[in-house]
Amino acid sequence: MFAYIVRRVIATIPVVAIVALFIFSLLYFAPGDPAAIIAGDQATPADVERIRASLGLDRPFVVRFVEWSWQVMQGNLGVSIFTNLPVSKMIAQRIEPSLSLMLLTLTFAISVAVPLGVLAAWKHGTWIDRVVMMFAVFFFSVPVFVVGYLLAYTFALQLDWFPVQGYTPFSISDPLPWLRNLVLPAAALGGAFVALIARITRATMLEVLSQDYIRTARAKGVSQRPILFMHALKNAAVPIVTIIGIGFAGLIGGAVVTESVFAIPGVGRLVVDAILRRDYPIIQGVVLMLSFTYVLVNLCVDLLYTLFDPRIRY
Repeated sequence: MFAYIVRRVIATIPVVAIVALFIFSLLYFAPGDPAAIIAGDQATPADVERIRASLGLDRPFVVRFVEWSWQVMQGNLGVSIFTNLPVSKMIAQRIEPSLSLMLLTLTFAISVAVPLGVLAAWKHGTWIDRVVMMFAVFFFSVPVFVVGYLLAYTFALQLDWFPVQGYTPFSISDPLPWLRNLVLPAAALGGAFVALIARITRATMLEVLSQDYIRTARAKGVSQRPILFMHALKNAAVPIVTIIGIGFAGLIGGAVVTESVFAIPGVGRLVVDAILRRDYPIIQGVVLMLSFTYVLVNLCVDLLYTLFDPRIRY
C-alpha cells in the first residue's frame, strides 16, 4: 500500500510541471501584447516598456519560467499589477468563501445524490425511478446561473427565507448566518453535480445488483438495506468516486458563475475581475492554485480506489 501511494505521488510531479508550464505560457501566448493591453491606449512607448520589464517579458522565456517556478515553490505567486499587493495574500483573503461554498456543495451533492441513485436502482422501472431520472435530466440540462436566479427569486425575493446575495464569515459561536448565505448558492451549484452522481450511481448499482453474489445474499435471507449499502454500494463505489473526482473540475468552473450570481467575494470573483483588468499575475496564481487542487483531488481519488477495491494495483 505504501509503495502504491509513493508511486502515485511521484506520478503527479510531471503533471504538475506541465500544468505550471502551460499556465506560465498564457502570459506569453495571449493574443496581442500584454504590456500594451495593460498600459491602455493613452500610454507612451516608455510606459509599455516599463510594464514589459515589470512582467519580465523582456527576458528569455526559459529564464523567466525557472525564476517563476522557484518563486512558486517558495509560496510567492507574484504581485498584482493594479493593487500592488501579493497575489498569495489576495487569494488568502478570498479563499474562505470559495472553500465554504465548495465544501458545502460537495456535502450536499454526495449526501443527496448517492441515496437517490441507490433508491432509483432499487425501484428500477417504477415511478420513483422515473421521477429521479427526470430530476437528474432537468438539473443536468439547465445552466447553473439559471438555477441560481430561479432559487434567488423564489426563496429569497418571494418567500424571504434566505439572503439574496452576499457572504457572512464563518463563526463558531453562531454559524447560522454563514449557512443561510450559502444554502442557495450551494443548491444552485450542486444541482448538476447531484444529477450526474445520481445517474452514475443508479447505472452502477443496477449492474452490481444483477451479480450472482447479490442473488445469493437474498437467497440466504439477508435484508434489503445491508444488500444495498453494505454489499452493492461498496462494490459500485469505484465508478462513483471516479465521477465525483471528474466532476470536481466542473464544480470549480461553476463556482465562478455562482459567486458572480450571488455576489460572493470568493476566488471566482477575484479571477473574473482580474481577467477584465488583464491582471496576469492574479490570473496565473488563481489558475495555478485551482489546477493543483484538481490534481490533488485526482490523486486522492486514485488512492481511494484501493480502499474500495483492494484488487486495484498499478
